[in-house]
Amino acid sequence: MENTSNYSDVARLHFITQGDTPDEHLRQIEDVLAAGVRWVQLRMKKQPLTVVEETARRALEMTRSAGACLILNDYVEVAARTGADGVHVGKEDMPLAEVFEHMGKTAFVGATANTFEDIQAHARHPLSYVGLGPYRFTRTKEKLSPVLGLEGYRQIVQQMKTAGIQLPVIAIGGIRLDDIPALLQTGVWGIALSSLIAHAPDRKAQARRVLDAIEAALLRSSNHSS
Repeated sequence: MENTSNYSDVARLHFITQGDTPDEHLRQIEDVLAAGVRWVQLRMKKQPLTVVEETARRALEMTRSAGACLILNDYVEVAARTGADGVHVGKEDMPLAEVFEHMGKTAFVGATANTFEDIQAHARHPLSYVGLGPYRFTRTKEKLSPVLGLEGYRQIVQQMKTAGIQLPVIAIGGIRLDDIPALLQTGVWGIALSSLIAHAPDRKAQARRVLDAIEAALLRSSNHSS
């Protein structure tokens, strides 16, 4: 089984918004785009569809101006209507076959996974990436799957290699700045963050620190392998 996603199209850093009001989400997007983040996931839970759609349209104007991608968390129909760059679905959201019917073949589609078995099931579809986690305990998600830790990522990435599954893995869940080098060494493609940036006193500076940490870790890895 092989999924031949184009890794280079998927960013190394995925920022996931959080907040109680549309303005909170939009301010976060503005700050991270100013820092150079080029992949934003709008995650608005428990909001009316009209609010989600209006916020998504405003967010799209911002990301398009910055040359960035906007991914909607869940809300597949809204993503399709607004022309968002893609959608991310959880394990209990819309089945992937239906997601692709709505989004077509050119949009980015990501899905949540916690186990190798999840990834095997996902790899039957032309996914863009899989969000694998959680790395450690996090309060951002209400229903938390078992924590993976570094060893969990190593094992799953190795199982994917053995099975010939080529699919960008994005680590997610309670990740801190100093976790980034070791996580990237496990073979994951990138990192998804929410609270670490959203709750920072200076979101732009924090996002820049994260981008720098990813770039430095990848450079070290490249130097070691050459």
